[in-house]
Amino acid sequence: METLTPAHIAAFEAVLNRVPAEDRARLHALRDAAADAALASAPHWDFDQPGHRAEEALQAAFGTALTDDHRRALVAIWALEMPARVPAADLPQASLELYPQWIDRLAAFLTEAANPYDRDFWAKDVRISLVLSVPGARTQMIDLSSPMGPGQILRHAREGWGWSVIPAYAAAQSWKPWLEVHTESRELSDFNEAGWDRAWATAAEILKRRPEMAGMLGSSWFYDPPLEQISPRLAYLRVNPLKHGAFLIHQGPGEIHTQRAATSSPTRKALIEEGKYTARSWIVAWPRAALIKWADARKAQLAEAA
Repeated sequence: METLTPAHIAAFEAVLNRVPAEDRARLHALRDAAADAALASAPHWDFDQPGHRAEEALQAAFGTALTDDHRRALVAIWALEMPARVPAADLPQASLELYPQWIDRLAAFLTEAANPYDRDFWAKDVRISLVLSVPGARTQMIDLSSPMGPGQILRHAREGWGWSVIPAYAAAQSWKPWLEVHTESRELSDFNEAGWDRAWATAAEILKRRPEMAGMLGSSWFYDPPLEQISPRLAYLRVNPLKHGAFLIHQGPGEIHTQRAATSSPTRKALIEEGKYTARSWIVAWPRAALIKWADARKAQLAEAA
């Protein structure tokens, strides 16, 4: 697979050339150390950590002169290095075949140069350009390392959400690193049942190449059990993994969960404002053996249907 087309290269070079030559030299000088710092922070539970490390490197180099053009230029430098990074990640075809669409979108977004550079988009672009997260479907990206510590499992049980999660955690050897799925809000065409099935299936293919990993997890308000009644069209997000061996861990309410749950649905917004619904975040954890078994069965069904 050709990771970057000539059009991609031209687009990323044009983004880089928006900053003065002296600034380009500074960016090239800091790129490796910033990438190493981002890589070292990637297994942290906080998805934004690599973006924070990249931001620190830029702040040190440019101080108050730092602009979003510098941020975009650094992402462009790293994007131009993807032909070396992507093969080194040893990804399955299910992920590799999605790269043209993801790189097209990244090149278009950086070229458009909308200000300010949204912090969530910055975090995602740093991770994608450094291959710390990889395509899972058109809408879903997959982090290649994420932890799930025992503390949140014990808290789940102590707060009355159920003790069965403890043996589930142990059986999955959940102290090992996990893959983790995230939604890319700039492209929502795969935010549907088929798209999420594709993302979970891509994760299964990655896991086959990484026996040291426990499985894949997701963390969001849209795994909240009451949504099965409030927003039944979203029930598949939680129900489908649970049917095939996943388990849930309660994380709790939070302002960001309330905001996101209310923004995308007038029904949920009204219930939240009336005090009839509190959005809560949950982790859905799908252990590797169960996920691979489901994905292999799905693949066989698709082959038979074809």
